[in-house]
Amino acid sequence: MKICIVAGEASGDLLGALLIESLKQAGVQADFYGIAGPKMQAAGATSLFPMEALSVRGYVEALSALPRILRIRKKLLRHCLDDKPDLCIGIDAPDFNLGLETRLKAAGIPTVHFVSPSVWAWRANRLKKMARAADHTLLIFPMEQALYDAASLPATYVGHPFAERFPLRNEKAARERLKLDAQQKQVVLMPGSRVSELKALADLLVLTAKRIHDTQPGVQFLVPLVNRETLALFEAAMTRNEAWGLPIRILFGHAHDALEAADAALIASGTASLEALLLGCPHIITYKVPKLTAWIMRRKARLKRGQKPRIGLPNFLAQRDLVPEYLQDDAEPQTLATALTALLNDPVAAATQRRAFAEIREQLTRDTPRLVAAALKPFLRC
Repeated sequence: MKICIVAGEASGDLLGALLIESLKQAGVQADFYGIAGPKMQAAGATSLFPMEALSVRGYVEALSALPRILRIRKKLLRHCLDDKPDLCIGIDAPDFNLGLETRLKAAGIPTVHFVSPSVWAWRANRLKKMARAADHTLLIFPMEQALYDAASLPATYVGHPFAERFPLRNEKAARERLKLDAQQKQVVLMPGSRVSELKALADLLVLTAKRIHDTQPGVQFLVPLVNRETLALFEAAMTRNEAWGLPIRILFGHAHDALEAADAALIASGTASLEALLLGCPHIITYKVPKLTAWIMRRKARLKRGQKPRIGLPNFLAQRDLVPEYLQDDAEPQTLATALTALLNDPVAAATQRRAFAEIREQLTRDTPRLVAAALKPFLRC
């Protein structure tokens, strides 16, 4: 069998690797190819194009990358039309994958989309695109099933793969793995995995760390980064802001260890906030995009009159403001430092988040490998 599989960023790469492993465990023998990151490649997928080329954030930022991305999609589409895989699986990255899936489905190639677009948060009209693009959708959040059922779209809630795979929190063991002082307070700073996120947020996080250090010099900061390019951007921010004297420890990878070991975290909104939830790390969320991008996103959001935007996954899953969010003009160093210091020094607030995180983790935990394999079985020759 031949399966085209396409991921667009680090979180999709991890999900893709778990999906490939799930199919192998179910006895599926197939050649996987498409666009894959290092984890998918390690699981056996061949990447025809670099995954990093698709990792673009926001409307405005995407404009300059659009010609390159469209060329890649056109080439991949041509390859699939010529090769005729048995199945195409798009993992998240809806702006890239839904267009690809629509063309392939129209050509008679079965298509599955893994991770629904955030129709529960914004751009609800994408359910119509899902109908054209995917023969079946694998859902990872419980509130999505009702939306797909109401739209009469074939979909299966499979749970979130991370919930089953992530360990239960063991702060002591995580600190030992990272060789951290058992008594020292640890704060994780996560500026994101994309270059565009580092450019937008690295200075903000460095300046926030400086403000916290002014009042709590005993705190150590852990900064997990994904590659040398993001490392260079973060180090440049430290140089610009004269922050080399701060107790900052930069990690290559080890994000999960850092979140498991930390007392609190400051996280760029995205999958990392869900990972912090699953690893029981109290945190606050921040994000900044260009004003035009923010305006467009707000216009497309599912908001009641007067309601503030909510973007953090923990808050959508909890259906309340569980994790503080500081977005756009509210994302300033002193504001973030004050909020993070308060969380760091308030055991009641931290415990409240952890209790809610544990409840959400239970909702997300299913036998995901078995459910994924069962949902894909009608499309496979096995």
